[in-house]
Amino acid sequence: MDIIDQLIKDLESIRIKKPLVHNITNFVVMNHSANVLLSMGASPVMAHSLREVQDMVSLASALVLNIGTLEPKWIKAMIKAGKNAKCPIILDPVGSGATPYRTETSKLLLNKLKITVLRGNASEILSLVSEKATTKGVDSVHSVDDAIDIAKSIAKEYNGMIVAVSGKDDFITDGINSYKCSNGHPLMPLVTGLGCGLTATVGAFCAVQKNYLLATAEAHCFYGICGELAGEKAKYPGSFNIEFINALNYCGENEIKRLAKLEAI
Repeated sequence: MDIIDQLIKDLESIRIKKPLVHNITNFVVMNHSANVLLSMGASPVMAHSLREVQDMVSLASALVLNIGTLEPKWIKAMIKAGKNAKCPIILDPVGSGATPYRTETSKLLLNKLKITVLRGNASEILSLVSEKATTKGVDSVHSVDDAIDIAKSIAKEYNGMIVAVSGKDDFITDGINSYKCSNGHPLMPLVTGLGCGLTATVGAFCAVQKNYLLATAEAHCFYGICGELAGEKAKYPGSFNIEFINALNYCGENEIKRLAKLEAI
């Protein structure tokens, strides 16, 4: 089965199985990430209290950790949930490189937990190995090409952890094998939370596809296609956001086969 057919099959599995994706994410995107998961067919839960994360993660098919609005108690909750998780763990180091606190927290989570997928923009990924790499708030100031060698190096350092670098062309690697995804739309960076929603989508695909490199590549392709579908109907960010959520719900075999730009490299 080729990768596009597998993507279609795994998307259908998400819609049938409705895997529970446990998110410890930031204040800005909780609602949006929940809507992303619901619309594509998964089941989201936002639980970050130390009193319940251990119980909640025991029910989950994926755990998504997002450091966008950091608090010390949330870091403790992430570590507690991650140490008790029996499912894939997806880490989004939002804004790593912008402040020492974010960078140090990202490194702490990488070293304390068995992270399955690390997903971020080029500057966030570079900041994990270079003090000279910084972000503009939570926005990248580097290109994906700048981070390819570092992504491979990080993946190998963490024993084949999947590293996904998002940008105009997404790069996904386990340090040995890699994929390039060229789907997406220019309006996507203008909608708050779309990057975080992609991380949640990676969690949904990892919940049904145990080849996590493939699952991460599928998530990027599907998400980018939905951006292109939204762009066919909307000209501005507000209406684009609505059309994007709609596209996550109706995107299927016909749309994927028409638009997919995903290849092994």
